[in-house]
Amino acid sequence: MESGPKKIIVLDTTLRDGEQTSGVSFSDTEKLHIARLLLEELRVDRVEIASALVSKGEFDGAKLILDWAAEHGLADRIEILGFV
Repeated sequence: MESGPKKIIVLDTTLRDGEQTSGVSFSDTEKLHIARLLLEELRVDRVEIASALVSKGEFDGAKLILDWAAEHGLADRIEILGFV
């Protein structure tokens, strides 16, 4: 049985994991700008934007990105890290 070419799917974690770096903190506007660039310009498949348990500030940034993504038909490419 032959299989076709395999596809690599890129999941960028800059907005979640990258912001855990000491001294790194993005504003909500910066987060939206980064998400837009990753999805529209770089054509990253998926973007992880936050963890399931977030502060009010992180929630606001995630909501801004999710609202924008929904308006542009990209909500299915946004992920939030969840814990079981």
